[in-house]
Amino acid sequence: MAVSQRPLAARSSGTAPQAHALGLGLRGAAATLRPRRHSRAPASSSSPGAPRASLIPAAPPAPAATSPAAGSVPLSNGGLGGPAAGAGVLPGPPSGPITGAALGELVRKFKRLQNGSDIRGIALEGVPNEPVTLSAGAVFFIGVAFARWLRSKGHAAPKVSVGRDPRLSGPLLESTFAAGLIHGGAAAVHLFGLATTPAMFYSIVLSGGASSGPASPAFFSTANSVASAAKRASPLNPDAAGSPPAGSGGTNTMLPPPPVPPASELAAQPYTGAVMLTASHLPYNANGLKFFVAAGGLDKPDIAELLQSAAAAAAEAGVNIGDPVSEQSHLVAVALSLDPSRLARLPFLPTYSASLRDLIKRGVNSPANYHFPLLGCHVVVDAGNGSGGFFAEQVLAPLGADTSGSVFLNPDGTFPNHPPNPEHPAAMASGAAAVKASGAELGIVFDTDVDRSAIVDAAGREINSNRFIALMSAVVLRQHPGTTIVTDSVTSNGLTDFIGALGGKHMRYKRGYKNVIGAGMRLNAAGEDCALMMETSGHGALRENFFLDDGAYLAVKAIIEHVRRKQEGAAGGLAELLAGLAEPAESREWRVRIQHSDFKAVGGRVLSAFHEWVTAAPGEGEGGVPAAPGSWSLESVNHEGWRVNIDEGEGRRGWLLLRQSLHDPLLVLNVESELPGGAEAAAARVAVWLKAGGAGAELPLDLGALAALAAAAAAGK
Repeated sequence: MAVSQRPLAARSSGTAPQAHALGLGLRGAAATLRPRRHSRAPASSSSPGAPRASLIPAAPPAPAATSPAAGSVPLSNGGLGGPAAGAGVLPGPPSGPITGAALGELVRKFKRLQNGSDIRGIALEGVPNEPVTLSAGAVFFIGVAFARWLRSKGHAAPKVSVGRDPRLSGPLLESTFAAGLIHGGAAAVHLFGLATTPAMFYSIVLSGGASSGPASPAFFSTANSVASAAKRASPLNPDAAGSPPAGSGGTNTMLPPPPVPPASELAAQPYTGAVMLTASHLPYNANGLKFFVAAGGLDKPDIAELLQSAAAAAAEAGVNIGDPVSEQSHLVAVALSLDPSRLARLPFLPTYSASLRDLIKRGVNSPANYHFPLLGCHVVVDAGNGSGGFFAEQVLAPLGADTSGSVFLNPDGTFPNHPPNPEHPAAMASGAAAVKASGAELGIVFDTDVDRSAIVDAAGREINSNRFIALMSAVVLRQHPGTTIVTDSVTSNGLTDFIGALGGKHMRYKRGYKNVIGAGMRLNAAGEDCALMMETSGHGALRENFFLDDGAYLAVKAIIEHVRRKQEGAAGGLAELLAGLAEPAESREWRVRIQHSDFKAVGGRVLSAFHEWVTAAPGEGEGGVPAAPGSWSLESVNHEGWRVNIDEGEGRRGWLLLRQSLHDPLLVLNVESELPGGAEAAAARVAVWLKAGGAGAELPLDLGALAALAAAAAAGK
């Protein structure tokens, strides 16, 4: 039986339209690499925001050209090696702060780097039509901004850990980011080298900067909250928050940093902040940054503030981001003034691995082999050449597991074998093939920075997306009976039924792992038990683990469950837990590109009209626009776009969801059906409605594959 859902806020209504707001690269070898396409656009939220009658806004005029703050040098082809004639002007070296129109362009460059609660951009040249946006200079000033931000929260001498995935741009950006941190006032910076996103947060935890997580006695019990959402929502230092120390902003980045505590005192202090340089599953030429403090990951407003502060730091230093002359002269000057006593390179994955081994030991709690609980288990890992190879070598093998047959454990920033992405069919097929070829009883598939994972059972069955959420729900509901499971908006009807049958409650929220985790945290803060928050992409967080988005932790939970069932003599393994999960016959997705600069307004108009179409009284359409099928009904609660239930007859149920991407000019149509061909049939109805002008005439939409469905429907096929 489907479980009713309730909105988190008054604006999330299922009965009326709702509105949701929203350089210097590496050269050389990278240019010869074959570019890889993104496996998917970042997920995000959308909803109608404009009435149907509203006009599509006119495209804004192109911004006026701005002049660099520094002086310009006329080009000439008269000198040896000089620029070609007619190439324009080259900017000279910095000569003072950037102001005026040039400042506006600098701010826009930094603002474009925000990707929700992360920073992402292109860090390598070599891919056509993908210019470098996340340059070394940009990363330096983001480091300055993060150190200043930490100091503004009351940390006079921040201590920051920095890790990276294997991307080719990682070493350069790691160094420039560390230099920025020190010049922004960080007292100490520790470079971990190859790391994972969860490990970076655990550097704060294991150094004593966060508490009430897995080390708690309640870790494997049915106790309620073992992590405080209120703590995460509070300032880092309530006594000093909002009182920036002198020099934390509006000062030249080359001024001396604040006094540094003695080395012995600093060594005993926990990490104040942690940063992971990664772009997750995106291609080799991309990179980005994820930020943590003791209270958890930074959110969208924090990232917006950081980028604005970074722009201010670049402007005051007179550095024009993306201009090699401007960036390089500043970065060399910074290097000459760097205090090496405040920078250290040290590996952290061995320390992090020891904590994961301890979790498995305590979770299995074997009376015969406490210290070697995985003796007799054959588990393989497919790390996709990302950062996850350590899990086989430093976590599983020391506990006695046979990890032979594991694949792609060696870090390789070109990702030569398959995209390190548990959503990608090639990644899951590779993991399944490794399990079958080695005869393993379990397989783990990781993404690049190990904040996502998926499972493969002994038969090679791929357990990701809805299946992985169902698996973790079964485990969590045994520990926390009746708890609420929060997921993204595209989970199946079968998953809702599965969670309900186990006594749990299912709440669908928005796409985007930060949205899903944030919804769960708010439920807990409001007094509703919510132990698991998980997205179909493989991102998942548990309350018991600091609400941390952690693929390694999910893998640990799955391994513990596998060994526990094996000890109890259960023959079916993890797959037995999924016996009650009904799966659709088809699951499809179509993407409609919005060909307009103000794509949010256009998408909002389409969604508003779609809502009116689905909820209109049954009858004939008007003006050649067909009526919505009588078997369609709107889902009672919608937090993102509009989800429609489809009665497919004989007790079968399908659904479709039309939503808007927050960051990209896209409308996304997800459809599931319990009938062969049912997904295309439902999508064709939407395609015909769009083509007939149901959302308005001459909308700037590229229907792409949907156009073919509409044509086939019109022809009666």
